[in-house]
This record gives sequence, structure tokens and C-alpha cells, in this order.
Amino acid sequence: MCGVTFPTLDAVAAHPSALRALNAWLATQSAEARLEWALRSLPAIHALSSSFGAQAAVALHLCTRLQPKLPVILVDTGYLFPETYRFADTLATRLALNLQVVRPELSPAHMEARHGRLWEQGLEGLERYNRMRKVEPMQRALDALGARTWIAGLRRCQSTSRAGIEFLERRDGRWKLHPIADWSDRDVGQYLARHDLPYHPLWEQGYVSIGDVHSTVRWSEGMREEDTRFHGLKRECGLHD
Repeated sequence: MCGVTFPTLDAVAAHPSALRALNAWLATQSAEARLEWALRSLPAIHALSSSFGAQAAVALHLCTRLQPKLPVILVDTGYLFPETYRFADTLATRLALNLQVVRPELSPAHMEARHGRLWEQGLEGLERYNRMRKVEPMQRALDALGARTWIAGLRRCQSTSRAGIEFLERRDGRWKLHPIADWSDRDVGQYLARHDLPYHPLWEQGYVSIGDVHSTVRWSEGMREEDTRFHGLKRECGLHD
């Protein structure tokens, strides 16, 4: 690690001060260097999750340049925008992604017949919906892969709930890496332009954070990015809480 010595990963996991020191070192590195270190040092199997949202091409390109066969997990809730499905197809072909699509155990019709339109049932309904259609499928996918390191493209500037995320954390017995946590929207835009990568098609229509059709709205003046999701009742779906 460029002449810097840290305790073993077991020791880092057991001692918060060691993890803080490792994160302080990661903060001095570029996103590419963080990924190179993680792919070399953190236990395999490594996996990247992507919702194929507005700026998803950055993390997908950055990670698969270094590890082309990296499993990429997409949770298909059954309620994604048509443009999201097409965007995923486009990037999967262009970047030769090892795409792993996972779905909830209940179909949308079966879920609605059994539980109703959960996203219309207030905060409690949204949380139940997210557990069933996002969190459980993602955990199932990570378990099926035997993933010991989970990589995600979260950034601190995306919302107040993400403002304090670290580059590396320990989550449910796995390492979780956020290699572009400190990137600004400008950094993202420059990376996309430099590598001729696209934004999500709905970006041009004013969608800045893109999830399910029933709980995503266009950004308008006076809104925060996080207000465009889940009717403003919450920001996180639970995947990264």
C-alpha cells in the first residue's frame, strides 16, 4: 500500500480506530487507486451493485476497467422505468458487463393482490415495499455469489443521508466499498464526458435520482435531489442504510 502499513483486515474490522486510519489513507488516494487496492486486498468474491440510475455509467466503467468479469447486481423490482431497462441493456452490451439480475420472490401482480399498493401506504408501506422488493433480493444475490466485498457508487453529495459515508465500512459480515464517495457532480460529469459515457435517458427530462416509476418524480426548482424519491418521505430504500 505505497509504503503504508495497516493491521490485518481482521484487526481493522475489530478496531474502529484502525478502520478510521484506513479510511483516512483511502481519502488521499484517487478512486482508481482505491479500487485497485480493494480488488487486491479485500476478500473475493467482489461484486458491484447498480440501479442503473442517472450517473450509473461512472461506477460501472470505473470498476469493470479494472476487473472486467466483476459481477454486477441489478435488482429488478418489476417497477423500473422502461428507459432504465433499455439503459441497462445498452451498458451491459457496451461494457460487456457480467450482469446478474435478481428479482423479488413475488411478482408485482402477486404482491399487489396480497398487500395492495404498498408505496401508497405511507412511510410504513414504503419501508415494507423496499424490504420486499429491494433489500431481500440484494441480500439473496450477494449470498448466492458468495460476495465478501460489496462495491457501490454512493456519493456524499447525493443527499444528507449520504453525507457521512466512508470509503470503506463493515456491513453484515462483508466489506463495503464506496470508491467515489467524495466525487462531486462535476467530477461525475467530467468522467462521463472524458470516456464518452451516457447519462440515464431520463436525465435530460429532469430526473436526477431514478428509481421505481411510482415513487420517482422530476426535479423542480426548490427541491433537493432527495425530495424526488419516495414522495419526500425518505431518501434511502434500505439497501445502503
